[in-house]
Amino acid sequence: MKPELDPVSLRELLPTWRARLVLVLLLGSFLLLVGRSLYLQSFNEDFLQKKGAERYSRALEIPASRGRVVDRNGEVLAQSAPVKSIWMVVRPDDKEKGKSKEEDLVMTPAQSRQLAGLLGISTVELEEKRSQLGLGAKGKKAVLLKRQVAPEVADQIAAMNLKIIEQRKGYRRYYPLGETTAHLLGFTDVDDKGVEGIEFAFDSELTGQSGSRRVVIDRRRQVVEEEEYIKAPLEGGDVTLAMDSKVQHQAFSALRDAMAEHKAKAGGIVVLDVRTGEILALVNMPTYNPNKSQGKVGAQTRNRALTDTFEPGSTMKPFTAAMALESGRYRPESNIQTAPGRMTIGSATISDAHPHGMLSLAEVIQKSSNVGAAKIALEYEPEVMWRMFDNLGFGQPLKLGLAGEAAGRLRPFRKWKPIEQATMSYGHGISVNLLQLAQAYLPLARDGDSIPLALRRREPGAQLESRRIFTPQTARSVRHMLELAVQPGGTAPKAQIPGYRVGGKTGTSHKLEDGVYTNKYVSSFVGMAPASDPRLIVAVMVDEPSNGKHYGGEVAAPVFAQVMVGALRTLGVAPDAATDVRTDRAKLAAPAVPESM
Repeated sequence: MKPELDPVSLRELLPTWRARLVLVLLLGSFLLLVGRSLYLQSFNEDFLQKKGAERYSRALEIPASRGRVVDRNGEVLAQSAPVKSIWMVVRPDDKEKGKSKEEDLVMTPAQSRQLAGLLGISTVELEEKRSQLGLGAKGKKAVLLKRQVAPEVADQIAAMNLKIIEQRKGYRRYYPLGETTAHLLGFTDVDDKGVEGIEFAFDSELTGQSGSRRVVIDRRRQVVEEEEYIKAPLEGGDVTLAMDSKVQHQAFSALRDAMAEHKAKAGGIVVLDVRTGEILALVNMPTYNPNKSQGKVGAQTRNRALTDTFEPGSTMKPFTAAMALESGRYRPESNIQTAPGRMTIGSATISDAHPHGMLSLAEVIQKSSNVGAAKIALEYEPEVMWRMFDNLGFGQPLKLGLAGEAAGRLRPFRKWKPIEQATMSYGHGISVNLLQLAQAYLPLARDGDSIPLALRRREPGAQLESRRIFTPQTARSVRHMLELAVQPGGTAPKAQIPGYRVGGKTGTSHKLEDGVYTNKYVSSFVGMAPASDPRLIVAVMVDEPSNGKHYGGEVAAPVFAQVMVGALRTLGVAPDAATDVRTDRAKLAAPAVPESM
């Protein structure tokens, strides 16, 4: 038997104060727990509600659809279609009660092959991305596999029921007319932000604001019920362009055919509405398909009508004539001696393609005489000529909002030498982009005043800010000279259109590379119709034609005629000239006078 301890010995082994201390500690702990419970349930209830709700509900982002781009007649040019992006994810509750669920991050070889095949990637790439996930602090919680997956493919992936895979809603941009409108519309990046063209210029207006919604999820984090909208998405606004898709297609087809016929390096066409300044068509070659991810880099994406500059050649001569008329020193019938077909300024010689002798001012434009234009220009102070060029918009950006616009080159007049002033009179020593050149012809078509260009459709009757450049009489006189240039004896009879009076000017210039003129050419033509009351301006540029022809009258003028006649008929513009089939055929067959370069 064990010896019993007497009460005295027990009290000596277990002092009373220790028992009381334990009791106080227990009571204190109990009171602390009660106080904490009261605090959480009475003063911090929202925190507990939030933590509880996180176990069964989530707030999901609702992406907003980007606005549409439509042409002036409402035809859709760009729109967004719903797609999915596929992610590999680590779920927030993949680690519960201290037990890791690594099996949730594993796929069988068969599943890997099936998923990689649906996504169009290799199993090696898929495994590399899966290996980036992890439950630890260093592991990623989400890895993007592929954006903009088609709905039918997303459905097949969802049917695999993989916990590691999550689908997120998004949109993909679609361009129904493809390469026909590529340079004008541009495209968006993977984040649906505008990169080029209209998509870039009006990105803030086209972009919507994402919303969010609260949903109920199950233990596998799948949505089982929608609770409420927290914030409804705000869809992007639509943009209505001035462009006419029919005119755009006509310009595209004409330029494509011309590029093939003349084996050219590049080209561009611009069509303007004279009355409103609206850009009805803008086409460049080479082009690309904005619906494909390939080919959206390099030369194919350049909006050459804005980004590429060139020496406009003889298309500048009408402005030299206008300057002469504005001064009062010349009349259309005033004579200029161009014999013997060349003139020397310092160490440089200016020549005509053929000697013409005595020419009137109108004939200088009709025959495209360099000597005649240079002699006229040198009668004026450099500042007079520079100011005219500046008023026409040369050497300054159009400020349309499109990316990459080049301002061109117009040197300060104080630095001009006589030979530079002489050559600028016929389009050398100055550089422009095609849209600038087309806009410069507006005052000639509008009886002397100019208006800003517009990418967006303008409402009928809208008040337009205009600037007076030439007097109405000067503009009409130059228009008559432009009509002579497309008649037999001019440089561009191939620009004529049966039933319509046409006026325009050819341009042919050597390309300047590394400061040296080469035997490569830029062929151009800018014209208007109907010449009695111009409605449209069409500017054509063909870069490096290499199939035996290079003069603007042979290369660019026929393209102008093809585009202009189609556009006039599309817009329902009435003819302003009597049609005689035999006479028209004879005029079109008349040889063009080679223009001077």
